[in-house]
Amino acid sequence: MIKNEYIRLRKNSEMSLRRFPICRETEKPYRNQRFLSRLIGIKITSDIFQKLHLLFFFTAIAAVLLTGCDDTINQEDLDSKIIPSSSVSYSQHIQPVFDARCSNAGCHNSIDRRAGLSLATWGDATSNSLIIFPGLPDNSKLVWAIEGRSAFPMPPVNYRPLTKNQIEGIKIWIKEGAKNN
Repeated sequence: MIKNEYIRLRKNSEMSLRRFPICRETEKPYRNQRFLSRLIGIKITSDIFQKLHLLFFFTAIAAVLLTGCDDTINQEDLDSKIIPSSSVSYSQHIQPVFDARCSNAGCHNSIDRRAGLSLATWGDATSNSLIIFPGLPDNSKLVWAIEGRSAFPMPPVNYRPLTKNQIEGIKIWIKEGAKNN
């Protein structure tokens, strides 16, 4: 839908010819290209504009790949992190365990929802009181599964099991009301 034409733009009370891609519907140059041309004060052709877009795109991709994500936690760090025996925080203690052992394993995330369960967010995790029964960890199917007391113990065989501290932390969090804190 773009055709390149020469159009006249008024700059400093003089007429100059510049090449812009033209929208066939409005017969005006695209706003981003026109703005950029006025901002830097040079003639920007559609070829230069496309090259600038590609340069920006690849620069953004390289920045993401090179900087990475510095808030990630590996399995060993997660296993060594001690969950306190009271005032367990969902965001600091429970969600990292759910992310590493349940959601990111390709099972209980918001897309796959194995057995109809997602542990990707607090809302998903606490939506069914049969899975997580706030205040009563012994009535919660999640606790039965992570302790191996159900027909389907979790995590399944060939997956890294939860540590004793992680299991106790989840139980304490449920006992304290399974709050989103």
